[in-house]
Amino acid sequence: MQVFGTTPEGQVIHSFALAGGGLTARVLTWGGVLQDLRLEGVPYSLVLNFPDLAGYINSKAYIGGNVGRFANRIAHGRASIAGQSYQLDTNFLGKHLLHGGSVGADRQVWAVSAYTESSLSLELVLADGHMGFPGELTVTLHYRLLASACLELEFLATTTAPTLCNFAHHSYFNLDGADSIQNHQLQIQAEHYLPVDAEAIPSGEIASVAGTVFDFRELKPINWRGARYDHNFCIADSQQTLRPVAYLQGQKGIGLCLATTEPGLQVYDGKYLDASHAAYTGLALEPQAWPDAPNHAHFPSAELWPEQVYRQVTRYYFS
Repeated sequence: MQVFGTTPEGQVIHSFALAGGGLTARVLTWGGVLQDLRLEGVPYSLVLNFPDLAGYINSKAYIGGNVGRFANRIAHGRASIAGQSYQLDTNFLGKHLLHGGSVGADRQVWAVSAYTESSLSLELVLADGHMGFPGELTVTLHYRLLASACLELEFLATTTAPTLCNFAHHSYFNLDGADSIQNHQLQIQAEHYLPVDAEAIPSGEIASVAGTVFDFRELKPINWRGARYDHNFCIADSQQTLRPVAYLQGQKGIGLCLATTEPGLQVYDGKYLDASHAAYTGLALEPQAWPDAPNHAHFPSAELWPEQVYRQVTRYYFS
């Protein structure tokens, strides 16, 4: 454990080093950020990062963070939960909710509850009414380095009132340590995706990937048809048992297999990264519920009730 920096409010942020299974990692108490991830024998980090706390505080790209209590977008920040209407924070374009709001989980200081050589457990309590959401939400995040170069993240959450709960890990991967990820190759086990409007809000249509630039059912370069991506791929219609859903391969031969319990995978190509990171230098693969779920009855529900436990498991296998 080391001191990583101090927030403008005077809170000390720590960095925790983890090692195991052929991986090393550094995790921050600020946002539970994955600040560094390395595969044995590879001299560079496989995720984008900042060298100091100021970089994370000033950034709006969610680099390495954990976003919630509702990842992705909710149109006009409006949601009906358990039959009651709520107005949520509108931090995206001044009119929509994005990634839990302007001070979501990614901009909170998480408390450390357990720490071993290869694992770290963090906890966060989001108050009833925080960013407009009902219910006090208690979240636990477990980072684990497992055998065979596997990074596991497990989110657990409970609430005191019906609410929305949808967390996503937001690292940007670059398997080559190069200037662009557009020549990485990607495969996604998804037959459908969600079309969006000019403000990245889902239209409600669940569209087939067949014959479109969203067809990654076979391994293809990310820029294979010159498209750009910030879309949800529909990998299931509800939470599932842990299963592989995507594979990313760099030009240097490093591969990443992503397995998750989640029904959606948001793929963002990093076109609008902060000035400190050039466009397309990292690819965000964000397992989560479908965006704008509370406003589309035919989307998988993201509601969490007091008698339930939210659980997400995502694993990143490197080779």
